[in-house]
Amino acid sequence: MSTVHTDSLNRLSIVSTLVDAAVAFLRGRTKSGLLLTGAAALSSKVPGLGTAVSLALRAVRRLR
Repeated sequence: MSTVHTDSLNRLSIVSTLVDAAVAFLRGRTKSGLLLTGAAALSSKVPGLGTAVSLALRAVRRLR
């Protein structure tokens, strides 16, 4: 049962990263969009990578 829960969370993480990438593209942040898309693609191999990249991008934007 925990495997199903983990898979669901991983899929949710990938989808939320793709949504963040779409928003970045819509706002004209091409580099961020590409980085988030790549992180979402790699998230199937490295769970949580997309979420980590998304949080890091938000932190960098805050610090600017």
